[in-house]
Amino acid sequence: MTTDLTPLLAPEGVVVIGASRQAGKLGAAMARSLASFPGARALVNARRPDPTEGVYASVAEAAAHTDGRLDLAVLCVPASGCAQALAEAAAAGCRAALVCAGGFGEAGPEGEEYADELRRVARETGVRLLGPNTSGFFAPHLGLTASFVPAAGQLPAGDIAVVAASGGVNHALSFDLVAAGNGISLGVGIGAGLDVTAADVLEHLVRDDRTTAVALHLETVPDGPRLVAAVRGLAVVKPVVALVVGRSDIGDFARSHTGALATSWRTTRAALRQAGAVVVDDERELVDALTALSRIRLRPLSDPGLGIVTAQAGPGLLLADRAGTDGIRVPELTTSTQHALSDLLPPLTYQRNPVDTGRPAETFARVLDTTAADPAVDLLAVYALTEPDSVDLASAAQDAGLGADSPAVVVVGGLPEDVAEQRARLHKAGVPALPGPAAAANAVRALVTDARQRASSDTDGLPSEAIAAVPVGPLDEDAAKTFLAGLGIRTPDRVACDNRDQAHHALRRLGGPVAVKVLDAAILHKTEIGGVHLGVRTAEELDAALDAIGPGRRYLVEAMAPAGVDLVLGVRRDPVFGPVVLAGLGGTAAEALADVAIRLAPLSATEAATMPDELAARALLDGWRGGPVLDRAEFGRVVAALAAALAASPETAEIEINPLRLTADGLIALDAVIVPTEENDHA
Repeated sequence: MTTDLTPLLAPEGVVVIGASRQAGKLGAAMARSLASFPGARALVNARRPDPTEGVYASVAEAAAHTDGRLDLAVLCVPASGCAQALAEAAAAGCRAALVCAGGFGEAGPEGEEYADELRRVARETGVRLLGPNTSGFFAPHLGLTASFVPAAGQLPAGDIAVVAASGGVNHALSFDLVAAGNGISLGVGIGAGLDVTAADVLEHLVRDDRTTAVALHLETVPDGPRLVAAVRGLAVVKPVVALVVGRSDIGDFARSHTGALATSWRTTRAALRQAGAVVVDDERELVDALTALSRIRLRPLSDPGLGIVTAQAGPGLLLADRAGTDGIRVPELTTSTQHALSDLLPPLTYQRNPVDTGRPAETFARVLDTTAADPAVDLLAVYALTEPDSVDLASAAQDAGLGADSPAVVVVGGLPEDVAEQRARLHKAGVPALPGPAAAANAVRALVTDARQRASSDTDGLPSEAIAAVPVGPLDEDAAKTFLAGLGIRTPDRVACDNRDQAHHALRRLGGPVAVKVLDAAILHKTEIGGVHLGVRTAEELDAALDAIGPGRRYLVEAMAPAGVDLVLGVRRDPVFGPVVLAGLGGTAAEALADVAIRLAPLSATEAATMPDELAARALLDGWRGGPVLDRAEFGRVVAALAAALAASPETAEIEINPLRLTADGLIALDAVIVPTEENDHA
């Protein structure tokens, strides 16, 4: 099957199969939407053909009477007839098809049969198929509206592409983007995705010169590695802003903490972020991000500096406050810049950054230029009201040279008609204009995130040394820790004991205090069954612990570790994305707090070392109240080694260290679980 989507998304001609004269029918709506398409166009209605009106009995007849090739067939027939209609279209020379109807996989066993047959015909004929169960797509530059939503034909052409799981979301995001002063290059609703997926469209957009930025909306991911590869390839040349649905769908808890926390929503967002996409939380943030990223893109920077110029102090404070919350640096301007500003502004205004101009005057453009030129400023955020008698904001931005070479976002406040005029002029000059401080803050965060991600490409690559494979079969805690020690991960001194006498001998050898645990590969959460007893010092306390664990058990007697901060570190095989790594705040509260960072595996030590910086509790790792300080390099090596071990061990489903304690002497694994794949569970 061809990978070229040109016949689908930029066809020479279009044929509507199932065209109808009844206004409320899908075929009639599609015929109306496609009426303005400048290429070849034909309608097919086998029951009521009328060649004099351009309605034919078959695709073959339509093709014979049409001046131009009919690349795209739009199927407006019931699910039961789609496979046959597709086969006839392919035989007549169509190379792509859009199927809007529902009634396939979502409709039960009968619908599944229709889906299988449609998929088979597409595969055998090589026709690329979009849908089913989608409202279609549109390409305003081409005058092509293959959508049954009437207003889609009025969307202005622009440079933002929308790739959405849902046809409805495709239209909703496109309308929102246009309301914010943008235009659309392509809008695609994937629908059921029997053939063409989001990854296919993203790969197509790499070569689309009309598109400068892409909105990606996801509900499910059929092929994680392919999606990641597509996003990574596209993000190199144009920004991708992603919105993932499913925050509240945590699914069934897996057998360990790692499985419980690495939900599909979290994992998908982490995978997209690692691939280079800017991941947002809602559609409003997506629109703001794309309004900026479609016009400007910062050079790759690990820590961009933000300059703020505000004509009203209050909104400037909002911008500065949000920047601090988002972890964006607002540097103090250099002495020379402050001196230059002092010649342009009233003496009582604040000029170190943010720069408060007071009511803007004729020097406003020079203030913008001077602040943007400061060596510590990589991006400028500007706020001003529309005050024609004071300053023309669009003209001032242009006079200051703001745009691609001097990146800036501008907030224009005022009456809607005044704002619209200023926004249009700013956008024409390549300067993103936002409706308020919160929107501007969203845009700034997106620009900074994009710059940081492009600057963080791995420099040391993946681990080059050979990593030993995990032993096959269920492993108890002692065996798991022995394996970890072989990876260079520190573990406490311990003794595995088959009976009480050996446990007493271990206590005498290790000295107190010790931890006494049940030793059984089948028990993953020992604390939940009373299988862990800490701080055991005497023979009497040991006997009490052993009695509580119960007879006929094996025991692990282990030296107690010093106090510190408990983390959880795990690697597992995600059913969609493959091996993933999870790190976060650990201990028994890991699931409740869910403060985690996720990466695809394998990964380099450099990339792994950045994971703690995403945690809300990261301050606890940096010497909080005299506590231990995490060596990021050591942490990165531990994570990379664990990830490489899983990659080298196809018989292993999951490896988890919980807790991995940060102490004054470094990291030490206090508990470890290694879970085999199901087929090796009884090895």
